[in-house]
Amino acid sequence: MSAAPAISLTGVRFSYARKAPVVLDMERFEVAAGEKVFLKGASGSGKSTLLGLIAGIMAPTAGRIEVLGEPMSKLSGGKRDALRAERLGVIFQMFNLLPYLPAGANVMLPARFSARRGKACEAAGGAEAEARRLMTRLQLDPKQYWSSPPIELSVGQQQRVAAARALIGRPGLVLADEPTSALDADARDAFLSLLIEECAASGAALLFVSHDGSLASKFDRAVDLSELNTAGRSA
Repeated sequence: MSAAPAISLTGVRFSYARKAPVVLDMERFEVAAGEKVFLKGASGSGKSTLLGLIAGIMAPTAGRIEVLGEPMSKLSGGKRDALRAERLGVIFQMFNLLPYLPAGANVMLPARFSARRGKACEAAGGAEAEARRLMTRLQLDPKQYWSSPPIELSVGQQQRVAAARALIGRPGLVLADEPTSALDADARDAFLSLLIEECAASGAALLFVSHDGSLASKFDRAVDLSELNTAGRSA
């Protein structure tokens, strides 16, 4: 029996208010279990909105969204939050690091709040050992940065902390919103290779959103959001 798709959207529409324009109108979009998909879109095309819907941060105006076999669009806000904490890793465009926690504690947060992800870290020697491993893999030396608050880190370093936090605890799906925007070319390529390797090692699907089409060749499949989102098109 084949695994359920990591993401399945059917007839999804979204607007930010009842009488506001529709900003996302997608008939069908799917990401298979374990698949690595590059989603390209210009600024303002709805990329972040789409990720917010998949992550359960927002609910669609109409249509069905399934994530890892769960009916995300039918769940209450609390249950969507619980599913995201348990099974999703999200690299937000604005990072969403907690400013009062040092880098290491930020990375460990999912393992602290999710029993599933905490248990997944046990095989690596515990949440702290896994957080240190991920930081090292992402070229953020824990000996130097473990206790650093986010405000003392560069934008690129904050991005890597956010990536380590998303990856900890073997989530089934990783959503990445412009995660290489603050990195130079060499750091970007190294970061992307490590992100893909970590997802492959844990069997996680990856939906990577960017405006930089030069990265598409590194993924199993590339999709242009403008070809999927019919919102705003003239009849």
